[in-house]
Amino acid sequence: MKIFPAIDIKDGKCVRLVKGDFKNKTEYEMSPIEQAGKYKDHGFKNLHIVDLDGALTGKTVNLDIIQDIVGKFNLKIEVGGGIRNPESIQKYIDVGVEKVILGSAAIKDKNFLKETCEKFPNKIALGLDAKDSYLSVSGWTEKSNQLTLDYLKEVNDYGVSRLIYTDINKDGMKQSPNFDETAKVAEVSNCPVIISGGVSSIDDIKKAKGLKNIEGIIVGKAIYDGDIKLEELVKEDA
Repeated sequence: MKIFPAIDIKDGKCVRLVKGDFKNKTEYEMSPIEQAGKYKDHGFKNLHIVDLDGALTGKTVNLDIIQDIVGKFNLKIEVGGGIRNPESIQKYIDVGVEKVILGSAAIKDKNFLKETCEKFPNKIALGLDAKDSYLSVSGWTEKSNQLTLDYLKEVNDYGVSRLIYTDINKDGMKQSPNFDETAKVAEVSNCPVIISGGVSSIDDIKKAKGLKNIEGIIVGKAIYDGDIKLEELVKEDA
């Protein structure tokens, strides 16, 4: 089970949102680079980064910060947030990012997902953000009419290397992930799944280990708020 501590970047700072709401955010004192260093010092090997400015603008706004993190710390990094064209994907790959996460752009245009999986083999992760079983897009501001499992079945053979499943109702709430829905997604998915949203305790990590086709789990707010100690968390990282 890979543990992915999370860093969400907005205006050059570490922030956490509640249910993806930009008006409901907490800013943290530590810079993204300092936070990444802290994770590295504790022995984590993977990192989940979301460029929230990118999610709003569709541009690689915080590329320089992400490049710094890749350069300073030997971490395997997955990055998401407003990645809508091959040029942005190439920029992230060029600075050493391991996986580039496509979300809204892939849901709105399946061909874009297919083409990028072919052009960047083993580099594309698919981020599926769902609310009440339906996919949401555009920074969770729009609910699509696509059922998560229907969409996944349509794109399952495109060559996605990793799937990140987030239950929006759980995100930032620290009320445990939606394990039932995640298990359904993992059962259908041709690629390994990362659990995201709502992790509140080490017990959640242990429960995730019992599910099939799960590669890892993302932990965000529970770290920042001190509910999960990094010393305990890193023991679950393998």
